[in-house]
Amino acid sequence: MEVLLFGIAKDIVGRSSFRFEEGDEMPKSVSELKQKLNNSFPDFGKLSSLAVAVNSEYAEDAKILSKGDEIAIIPPVSGG
Repeated sequence: MEVLLFGIAKDIVGRSSFRFEEGDEMPKSVSELKQKLNNSFPDFGKLSSLAVAVNSEYAEDAKILSKGDEIAIIPPVSGG
């Protein structure tokens, strides 16, 4: 399972992607993934919102994840 990070999410983690490998405790849902991110990187809790895309489609918290999924973490975007 590959997790791609964009914007401030990339800054918080310090890299643009990471993987859950065989043997890692993989999140079972988008909600569980968000909780893991908050536990590992407390600054995620400071974001006002966080969109998650699974295999290029926006996903709700209840979406079940599979080990081959590509997940994108998309923080709030401000523009001008």
